[in-house]
Amino acid sequence: MPGSSQGKALTVCVEDGEARLFMTDVALPPLAAHEVRVRTAAVALNYRDIAMISGKSIDRPGRAYIPFSDACGIVEAVGDGVTRWRPGDRVCSLFFPEWIAGALSPESRRPLGAARDGVGQTMFTAAEQALVAAPSHLSAAEAATLPCAALTAWNAVMHSGAAKPGSVVLVQGTGGVSLFALQFAKMAGAAVLATSSSDAKLQQMRALGADGGINYRDDPQWSAPALSMTDGRGVDLVVEVGGAGTFTESLKAIRLGGAISVVGMLSGAVEPIDVRHIYGRNARIRGVTVGSREMFEAMNRALVQHEIHPVVGRVLPWEEAGAAMEALQRGDVVGKIVLDFGLA
Repeated sequence: MPGSSQGKALTVCVEDGEARLFMTDVALPPLAAHEVRVRTAAVALNYRDIAMISGKSIDRPGRAYIPFSDACGIVEAVGDGVTRWRPGDRVCSLFFPEWIAGALSPESRRPLGAARDGVGQTMFTAAEQALVAAPSHLSAAEAATLPCAALTAWNAVMHSGAAKPGSVVLVQGTGGVSLFALQFAKMAGAAVLATSSSDAKLQQMRALGADGGINYRDDPQWSAPALSMTDGRGVDLVVEVGGAGTFTESLKAIRLGGAISVVGMLSGAVEPIDVRHIYGRNARIRGVTVGSREMFEAMNRALVQHEIHPVVGRVLPWEEAGAAMEALQRGDVVGKIVLDFGLA
């Protein structure tokens, strides 16, 4: 069994309610049975990471912790009894390490980078069941974007949303979940409408396959053009990343019996809601919190079959994590922001 070793980690230190990001040395204990040590190649950032560090997320622990949930790396060593992996295998982390299949349970709702330390380190340890093989056609930077944003979009659009030919899916903004939702909806044969505050970003979404775009800065009541673009019928599915601030417009935009997959709260968590829109539209509303390993593996099969590549907007050295977080906060990058750990 491999012995102890040293690594480096990005660490969020919380003092008097304020959090700061530091680089620290960490000890890597010997592997227990059924554990795997992974040398990190790339880590992708999510808006959830900003919410964690800023204290907007209720999941942020009061102690110092290693952030981030999304990594691609190479298996460095395996503990006794490991059968799923061998040294040299390329793997991705699992956002909820205990969520293997079925519905999310209170026992499996313990994500990386919160209740437990995350993958923002040169090497991380995981149970063998908590890893997924990285798709062979993707680079490490691309594969690192899959555990949270891609799997959330897959759950919202394909697993829960059941997008299909002839359906219309509306995605909000140009963040990671929305970009993956666009790709998966087009893969399924659906039409896609996109919203953004930027005409330039809408052009980029059209280049990626969006069938129509709505500038919500020009049209704050963007449900009206969405209805117009669907001949008054409404969309079949909204992938709701805005939260309370956009939820009412989403309700107005869906067709009778349409669905809303609620995956985020970028525009806020609490707003008054007119419930008449819910029963009046016979709306189907479902909260989506990433997904299981079973969903991840199904998504990867589709990525390989359709040769889909994630949209990576910027790659920075992992030592520049602070600058990467600032770029994510500004929202001026279309595509995922990824930290490169220098593993060839």
